[in-house]
Amino acid sequence: MKHYEVEILDAKTKDKLCFLDKVEPNATIGEIKSMFHKSHPQWYPARQSIRLDAKGKSLKDEDVLQQLPVGTTATFYFRDLGAQISWVTVFLTEYAGPLLIYLMFYFRVPFIYAPKYDFTTSKHWVVHLACMCHSFHYVKRLLETLFVHRFSHGTMPLRNIFKNCTYYWGFAAWMAYYINHPLYTPPIYGEQQVKLALIIFLFCQIGNFSIHIALRNLRPPGSKTRKIPYPTKNPFTWIFLLVSCPNYTYELGSWFGFTVMTQCLPVAFFTLVGFVQMTVWAKGKHRSYLKEFRDYPPLRSPILPFIL
Repeated sequence: MKHYEVEILDAKTKDKLCFLDKVEPNATIGEIKSMFHKSHPQWYPARQSIRLDAKGKSLKDEDVLQQLPVGTTATFYFRDLGAQISWVTVFLTEYAGPLLIYLMFYFRVPFIYAPKYDFTTSKHWVVHLACMCHSFHYVKRLLETLFVHRFSHGTMPLRNIFKNCTYYWGFAAWMAYYINHPLYTPPIYGEQQVKLALIIFLFCQIGNFSIHIALRNLRPPGSKTRKIPYPTKNPFTWIFLLVSCPNYTYELGSWFGFTVMTQCLPVAFFTLVGFVQMTVWAKGKHRSYLKEFRDYPPLRSPILPFIL
């Protein structure tokens, strides 16, 4: 069996960082990263981007050396991705913040509103309902992170947690300030508007959870394999017939319901910004599906059936 020689160069300076002798032909990029880490402990595998070309795309950990377009002396280029943090930690931090921040405004802890309102409660029942819905949403997200989601990538850049937390925590504080404000005015159409919004919110929350379960079941534990998601016996998954990313569709519906329920401008703005971001993600995943699977259902749209 022939062995490979592997040299790893710095993608920016082209300096040789490492030379590996007698590498097995069936060695994966993940294994090569581990070998590289032994000679450079400061760059743990999750922090490494290994490429065939200095400006090319990162190779996948599961790529096998002998299946790559390289000779018996393989040259790879290394780029430092920076400090990494696990997706689970990021999600737990992102979602715990809004849950706690919103409750601080709901209970009107001191220094938020005028002193005479400290630890008072709102006289409007929709304010209490909104708090229950908001709390339910983020508790659901926390539990899904711990027990449902399976991540294709184990880590993300540490700097992203500051950006993500600013977004989620900031909007939570902005929304909560106005919804729980002593001068808050209930929705103009009263009880009927709130009840309709609650139905939309709960329907979409159940739908979102159903999609997450369906996606989880597509990927065995510890696997990074991707499959085309199809509807299951659960009626909430039938939207897969029309949409590539129905988890985003239901997420949008939930926040639309919360917007109607509270009739609050910051909530509407958060919904709009979230819609724009989720549309970007959905289009990216939709393109990825089309590129990876030749038999991908042509009728599907990224996020909104027949529209977007």
